[in-house]
Amino acid sequence: MTNHTTTDRDSAWRRELRDAMTAKERTAIPRAQMPMLDPTYRITCNEEVNQGLSDEQAVVEATRCLDCPDPQCVTGCPVQIDIPGFIKNIQAGRTIEAAAVLRRTSALPAVCGRVCPQEKQCESKCIYNKMRRPPVAIGWLERYASDTERLSGSRRVESDTVSNGIRIAVAGSGPAGLSFAGEMVRRGYDITVFEALHEIGGVLKYGIPEFRLPNSVVDAELDSLRAMGVKFMPDTVIGKTLSYDDLINDGFKGIFVASGAGLPRFMGIPGENLINILSSNEYLTRVNLMHAGTPGYATPVPRGARVAVIGGGNTAMDSVRTALRMGAKEAFLVYRRGEDEMPARREEINHAREEGVGFMTLSNPVEYLGDANGHVRAMRVQRMTLGEPDESGRRSPVPIPGAIDEIAVDVVIVSVGVSPNPLIPDAFNGLEVTGRGTIAVDESLHASIPAIFAGGDIVRGGATVILAMGDGRRGAAEMDKYLKQHS
Repeated sequence: MTNHTTTDRDSAWRRELRDAMTAKERTAIPRAQMPMLDPTYRITCNEEVNQGLSDEQAVVEATRCLDCPDPQCVTGCPVQIDIPGFIKNIQAGRTIEAAAVLRRTSALPAVCGRVCPQEKQCESKCIYNKMRRPPVAIGWLERYASDTERLSGSRRVESDTVSNGIRIAVAGSGPAGLSFAGEMVRRGYDITVFEALHEIGGVLKYGIPEFRLPNSVVDAELDSLRAMGVKFMPDTVIGKTLSYDDLINDGFKGIFVASGAGLPRFMGIPGENLINILSSNEYLTRVNLMHAGTPGYATPVPRGARVAVIGGGNTAMDSVRTALRMGAKEAFLVYRRGEDEMPARREEINHAREEGVGFMTLSNPVEYLGDANGHVRAMRVQRMTLGEPDESGRRSPVPIPGAIDEIAVDVVIVSVGVSPNPLIPDAFNGLEVTGRGTIAVDESLHASIPAIFAGGDIVRGGATVILAMGDGRRGAAEMDKYLKQHS
């Protein structure tokens, strides 16, 4: 029987697929178009906007892949997925095998296929870009393979790992913690993931709306980790519920800190404490995790006819699109740079525009104005122009003297960045932090306390799901090496 899960490019079945069509014929195939819900319908609900590729679309899109001898797409992936290997399995009609290839290096492929910025990572390295053609839709194919496996009930759980009996604690159940847990349990460790909130998933649950990442998808990935042996403990705040000494005395030999960057930033401008001005973290947590607006739930959340979201990243896009779904008659983004400088994914920007979101670019709030009852009623906005590039390479916004407008609003959601959660750094004596409040680690993600490694946003500040997952995978390899050297 042909082994379609092999990653050997020179295997017979891979050669047969390459020989079936010339490169010229493959590059002539247009990139797939993602089926989507109609914008006028989708703003009335939380159903997922992208509906996924059909079987036929997926096979045709997989056929576009040239199966390069030196696949640069893999170098663009923080978790080093064998991208041609899984894609060629899809082309061969072996989708379950494709999913198995994905899971060799990724603990959350169905999540990554939806929310990772492939256009800046794997797809940016695709050889099609050099031909001035759209790259292979790697992310959509990753989602397709993972969803097919999940919906068919064909998920194969690795059960041949021999336990070494060594207990490891993970602080935080976001993408870094989950990736670390999956890698370590494969290596034979006894893993317990502690989560401060009442639901497992971290930012995947509280920060990303279901119209972009359904909870059912996250839950299926969590069930896979449970089946592998990972244990989860919600409602447990490391640093409060359990201390460092509690964990060590309970027999844990290592701790991976993946507590994220859940501390919202504000701008420090006048009026920011008015009623109905809140952070995107709080807003999205109330809606996504605490079900505000859902029948049967009493969670309060500010609602307004005219909602402004300050910022231009993915979290800002999630917030402004959520506001529409929560009944806003008008929801718009206020961003100090131009649309081209927005850090949000282009797909999310396009989805927002399709849904009727307004874009007030080259604008920056300088003051909020309240009514007699202390509610926000308006904001004063400074008009900007773009000057020279800053350290990030984006052109810096410069105020236009005297160009200040007053804009009526009744809810403001601030999405201008996050800071690392300070709880564990404050509670663990001897744990060194940087000037930004992140945990200081060396090149192996080893912190200043011997038993502690860290990764994700608690080390990076704010970053993407896939970068956090890359930290989790690398942290597992490094902790495994460290424990074997010091056993």
